[in-house]
Amino acid sequence: MNLDTIDLTDKDVFVKGVPHDWFAALRREAPVFWHPEPDGGPGFWCLTRYDDVVTVNRDNQTFSSSRGAVFIWDLPPEDLEQQRLMMLNMDPPMHTRYRRLVNKGFTPRMIDSLEATIRERTRSILDTVGPRGECDFVVDVAAELPLQVIADILGVPQADRYKMFDWSNRMIGSDDPEFGVSQEEAQVASMELFSYAAMLAEQKRAQDPRGTDLISVLSEAEVDGERLTQLEIDLFFMLLTVAGNETTRNLISHGIVQLLEHPDQLAKVQANRDLLPGAVDEMLRCASPVMHFRRTATKDVVIRDTTIAEGDKVVIWYVSANRDESVFDDPMRFDIERSPNEHVAFGGGGPHFCLGANLARMEIRVIFEELLDRWHDLELAGEPSRLRSNFINGIKHIPLRFAAS
Repeated sequence: MNLDTIDLTDKDVFVKGVPHDWFAALRREAPVFWHPEPDGGPGFWCLTRYDDVVTVNRDNQTFSSSRGAVFIWDLPPEDLEQQRLMMLNMDPPMHTRYRRLVNKGFTPRMIDSLEATIRERTRSILDTVGPRGECDFVVDVAAELPLQVIADILGVPQADRYKMFDWSNRMIGSDDPEFGVSQEEAQVASMELFSYAAMLAEQKRAQDPRGTDLISVLSEAEVDGERLTQLEIDLFFMLLTVAGNETTRNLISHGIVQLLEHPDQLAKVQANRDLLPGAVDEMLRCASPVMHFRRTATKDVVIRDTTIAEGDKVVIWYVSANRDESVFDDPMRFDIERSPNEHVAFGGGGPHFCLGANLARMEIRVIFEELLDRWHDLELAGEPSRLRSNFINGIKHIPLRFAAS
């Protein structure tokens, strides 16, 4: 393959599916690959091998999330300053202080306490959709559960959860023609979300006694002796709305497609529910919900005999690392009994390891436990429709038919 033909900034390519042939070629021929930017940007390094992705993800001193934020494109200075107030775009020690504020909502004990509610919500969703015998699985099922759960965690009334769904779609889907959202409209969506977060935080402060949801906690939280500003609370709300909604929704969506495209694996998990935790991890490996993050080199550094200069953009491709032939046997095969399965769908360790990893695993496990018990003769009623994005590995629609019991 001619590596000059690879353009990972071309979002239209990702509509057809993740270009795994390109990533395989890069892992094989140029694991540290200089990628030009066709829009006149300075270009960036692509790291596609598992070991390199893990190394960069864990070394925040050399590879900064804050210096240039985590997106491939460069932001105007005023936008970059605002983005640096979001935990995703921080480095330790500031990142550590902010993460500590929200950790309480995602401890194993807290997640375990949510399982009964998550199962009840899942059953209600399936009960509502079941009599129809068909659905758009993404909109009717995969989007609903994480949306309801993150609303509970944040303290958003369930009646307002569709606002979160709309804001998330408009911000993440601004490059997709179906949503028809311009960059200006995506900015409006973020402003609407900020306005709602401010209103919600004000309501929480006025409550007596105050709640245990995250917005209540953040409204009273302090960092280095100072209360969070409203902008900081707004950015927390934005991050948790998108991260708690988009990624889990897309993983559930990919999971049903993978099972239907591999009937032998579906039969295994139908016969033995104990295989579900392993199936969830294999779904995560094969369909990394976030395909990449960007870091910025804080000093000159050598990776695989290639010198990366201070200030260079370094993009780590989780979606490629999870198919690395040197780590995973027959990596293109979907195998729910794969062991070991040390995928990096949640980031591969380091300070930015996904805060909601345990919650996501539980939601996915519960939804498939309940679905496989209630719905049978599952089949695709049409082609799944993918999101036009090289960042979020998204599916917008899955026409599904089934027999409910």
